[in-house]
Amino acid sequence: MIFPFSGSYVSTTLAGSHNKSILGRFTYLFIVLQEHCVIESKPDHFLDDLRLHNPWTELKQFAKSIDINDKDPVVHKHTPYIVVLVRLAEKWADAHDGNMPSTRQEKKEFKDLIRAHMLNVDEENYKEAVDSSYKVSVTPGISNEIHQIIDDDSAEVNSSSEDFWILVAALKEFISKEGNGELPLEGTIPDMTSLTEYYVSLQKIYQAKAEFDCLALEHHVKEILKQIGRDPDSISRAYIKTFCKNSRKLRICRYRSFKEEFSSPIVSEIQRYFSDEDCSYAMNFYILLRAVDRLAANYSRLPGIFDSEIDEDIPRLKTVAASVLSEMGLNGASLSQDLVTEMCRFGGAEIHPVAAFIGGVASQEVIKLVTKQFVPLGGTFIFNGIDLKSQVLVL
Repeated sequence: MIFPFSGSYVSTTLAGSHNKSILGRFTYLFIVLQEHCVIESKPDHFLDDLRLHNPWTELKQFAKSIDINDKDPVVHKHTPYIVVLVRLAEKWADAHDGNMPSTRQEKKEFKDLIRAHMLNVDEENYKEAVDSSYKVSVTPGISNEIHQIIDDDSAEVNSSSEDFWILVAALKEFISKEGNGELPLEGTIPDMTSLTEYYVSLQKIYQAKAEFDCLALEHHVKEILKQIGRDPDSISRAYIKTFCKNSRKLRICRYRSFKEEFSSPIVSEIQRYFSDEDCSYAMNFYILLRAVDRLAANYSRLPGIFDSEIDEDIPRLKTVAASVLSEMGLNGASLSQDLVTEMCRFGGAEIHPVAAFIGGVASQEVIKLVTKQFVPLGGTFIFNGIDLKSQVLVL
């Protein structure tokens, strides 16, 4: 089963004329694509981009304009925790040679400092400040994943480079100049206990900073486009803005081709999967799929398709599987006899619920690839319908 689009596809068949993607209660799926760039990866959990570890001038000024020692109970219990943390982090830094709390003990002391400013035990904003106190200790800079992207060879752009990589090249310029080692600000803040006017003011401050960063990145984009001989306006501002907002969540997915997977196996990974209790069953199935394909090519039929030949097909499949194991650098390894027998017993049957399940997974992956939202599967997806377990193997 193949779903083609834009020169790439999600496949539920291995390369080979006799291949089947569903054998009884087992099925698999993989993506055939050289490179896939994701801007809106939308991770389930991600730290809010509040820059409490490195507040900019306007945020500091706003925080200083609010008296966190105000005795008015309404004002005190509705001061945004962002303001509380900016002010108290500055107080802490003044007393600790400009350093933020880093050790476990220091972080505990910083929480105690926050609690010491509470007037009543029911002040939710201060509880929020305590819960978010770790954000002032975040290490400045960018993640290893983003470092790898901006240092990628593809970031050395030319006239044929994709828009994504031109934006990455511009991002690299931004980080070294306007960003001072930081990525563009996202510009959003979470819900929090606050007076309406304080919250709206904070929103405007964060949005203004994000807009400033976006304009700076846009300037670099236009300059790079000029340098490579492209129209400076060929990349829309909406696309640049989306890139800025998600710059911390960029992802690059690269896949090995059929030829690479079959002729140049990653022996270390295969051995690890084969010896890992959680992955060995899926690896057994993957190897058997390749063995089934080879056996089918030799006999022009799938093993077990005729009841009268099941007993003969079992040792045949086992022998072919042993040769596949040897080619993959697993000399002396063996597969589960029960799984070999079960594979022959299936006789190439396609069970409807299993087919429906893998069709749903394939559709989901196609949507990810077409919309370039969320991160697609990073390898071969194996579904074991006997135990209702799935595994992704990077082969």
